[in-house]
Amino acid sequence: QVGAARGGGRRRGSPGPSPLTGSLPQALVDDTEDVSLDFGSEEELALRKARIRHPLATFFHLFFRVSAIITYLFCDWFSNSFVACFVTILLLLSFDFWSVKNVTGRLLVGLRWWNQIDEDGKSHWVFEAKRVPTIAASTEAEARIFWLGLIICPVIWTVFFFSTLFSLKLKWLALVIAGISLQTANLYGYIHCKLGGQKSISRVTSRFFVTADVPKRQTRGISEDRTEERGKTGTR
Repeated sequence: QVGAARGGGRRRGSPGPSPLTGSLPQALVDDTEDVSLDFGSEEELALRKARIRHPLATFFHLFFRVSAIITYLFCDWFSNSFVACFVTILLLLSFDFWSVKNVTGRLLVGLRWWNQIDEDGKSHWVFEAKRVPTIAASTEAEARIFWLGLIICPVIWTVFFFSTLFSLKLKWLALVIAGISLQTANLYGYIHCKLGGQKSISRVTSRFFVTADVPKRQTRGISEDRTEERGKTGTR
């Protein structure tokens, strides 16, 4: 009896299932149903801000143009030959034009421009802006380095133009004009890519398909005319 009384006391004193504990998991489920955790965008943003993903392209984007400017400023310290300095600076400017146009613009900012000639012999300029995934896009540091180098260096060569003109160093004038022309061409092309590249691409592609479709229509017309003539001769 005493054991039964104790057992009964335990049964009476044991806490029963309360409505709060029974409804707690359901409340937690209801609270967490509409919560969406998306860490992908934060990781992609951290990748874009964290580091330079194309160090070699970033280096050569600035190397040739900065080397051309330094050689122009201090060429008298290295050599007394005007021809050697002229050829060296012109080669550096040419390497810079090719690398920026064909390599660094595509890798650092996803832009590209070029010229193509159609079947009629007409020249068309194409300005392309690639739509790459965000995980493969360039970082903000790379884009900033690209545009700063692309804008500042033509300004420096413009200053060199006025300095050579006012100091009457006319033998350097042709080299300075070449530097302005090459680097301004890249700047002009990439500004067009950034602002209106997709429109020009759509126009060029539409012209290409139209010109490609014309010979097909002509061949179809000729084949239809031949079949009609054969049918007429067969009826005769």
